[in-house]
Amino acid sequence: MRRKLAAGNWKMNGTTAALSELEALARAHPSPSIDVLICPPATLLHRAAEAARGTEISVGGQNCHAATSGAHTGDISADMLVDAGANAVILGHSERREDHGEQNEDVRAKARVAMDAGLKAIICVGESLEQREAANTLDIIGGQLSGSIPDQSTGENLIVAYEPIWAIGTGKVPTLNEIGEVHDFIRARLERRFGEGVGRSVRLLYGGSVKPSNAKDIFDVSNVDGALVGGASLKAQDFSGIIDALQKA
Repeated sequence: MRRKLAAGNWKMNGTTAALSELEALARAHPSPSIDVLICPPATLLHRAAEAARGTEISVGGQNCHAATSGAHTGDISADMLVDAGANAVILGHSERREDHGEQNEDVRAKARVAMDAGLKAIICVGESLEQREAANTLDIIGGQLSGSIPDQSTGENLIVAYEPIWAIGTGKVPTLNEIGEVHDFIRARLERRFGEGVGRSVRLLYGGSVKPSNAKDIFDVSNVDGALVGGASLKAQDFSGIIDALQKA
């Protein structure tokens, strides 16, 4: 049985004061029946891990370099994330693909070193509005899955997040049928590539304007095992509503 996951991506938001939100979240959910993950900016990662120590909240990074170390000014390695207290890392988010020109092969290389370091790789896939309107969604997703996911993936070290680019932070959400179509497609692709055992054990998250008011309906969709949440994860009260909905799903 796949354990459900609510993951919060703080993106480039949060200073020391934001750690109070993580502490409030931990107090609100002392014994959750699901996994809860917060991915703060790198400047807060170690302090977030310390704040979460002894709670059921885990922390992760938002990116890592494909090299284990070296002359890469400003970058962070997977081992550094682990050393700071992370147990997961978000890779291939559309904002990395768009803002930094990351390609599928870049994501794959990063995921490989992340998994080798013992991190869970949350690999993001998703189509643009233009691709959706051109009915190319499944072709785009299929290419991202093939190119971004390394061969050593298992249900323990891989999580896939479907985030339609046009729904991130816009308030727009695909129909439940559209979400289900993509999640079922991802599941089938994983089973075909890795076999039923691994393919069925990988958790699939939906991300894109998830909030307490729509979370229940989204979590009822086939093959949705949780959510990768952006803005609504910045405040404990908002994220708590999503966690509650996922626990009831």
